[in-house]
Amino acid sequence: MGSSFFFLCGCVDQASVGVIERWGRFERLAQPGFHFFNCFVGQCLAGVLSTRIHSLDVRCETKTKDNVFVHLVCSIQYRVVKENADDAFYELANPREQIQAYVFDVVRALVPRMTLDDLFEQKSEVAKAVLEELEKVMGTYGYSIEHILMVDIIPDDTVRKAMNEINAAQRLQLASVYKGEAEKVFLVKKAEAEAEAKYLGGYFDTIKDLGNSSKNTTIFIPHGPGHVRDISDQIRNGMMEASSAQIDQQ
Repeated sequence: MGSSFFFLCGCVDQASVGVIERWGRFERLAQPGFHFFNCFVGQCLAGVLSTRIHSLDVRCETKTKDNVFVHLVCSIQYRVVKENADDAFYELANPREQIQAYVFDVVRALVPRMTLDDLFEQKSEVAKAVLEELEKVMGTYGYSIEHILMVDIIPDDTVRKAMNEINAAQRLQLASVYKGEAEKVFLVKKAEAEAEAKYLGGYFDTIKDLGNSSKNTTIFIPHGPGHVRDISDQIRNGMMEASSAQIDQQ
């Protein structure tokens, strides 16, 4: 008497792992590819899990040490560990809800011990604490936590409005300081320019007087603000004016 076997076939996609059962009990994991299952011995493909990285954004509301209500947004990347896919398949029905619950626990235990300023400065420490807790817990369910990022910290609307007003006032105060400094520099430069112009005016008058007098042979070298760059030109001009005055007198 011949025996007959009844086979079914199934396909496991790339970046996935299949779970094969026999009579309702886990038998083995199936790698990506085409598989035959012997239904005569109760063998079947119970399910397929993706091993790709999944992303979950968790939004959690809590209160800081200085009584400011904040919303924290955590971005969590996780995946099924291929070798432990049977744990992920049988132990955890909804991994997203489980991850969210543990994020809530960690955040609400840690943030109330920090002020709002501390939270902004140490948000990476909060993310690290969440990562350590999730790695410890989710690892037992066949999941790996790849990365956690604290995407945003959003204070209560009234607090944000007050912070914006403070920042605006600080920017206005800083702009006023810069404007006052600029005006002060302008006034100093203007006074220096006027003093230099006054000094140079008196200096040129002296040179001219020397040129008009044939008895004067003393020449003054400038040493005040600005300094005259080309002394030789001024001496030549003074001598020419002196010669012209002598000719006029003759």
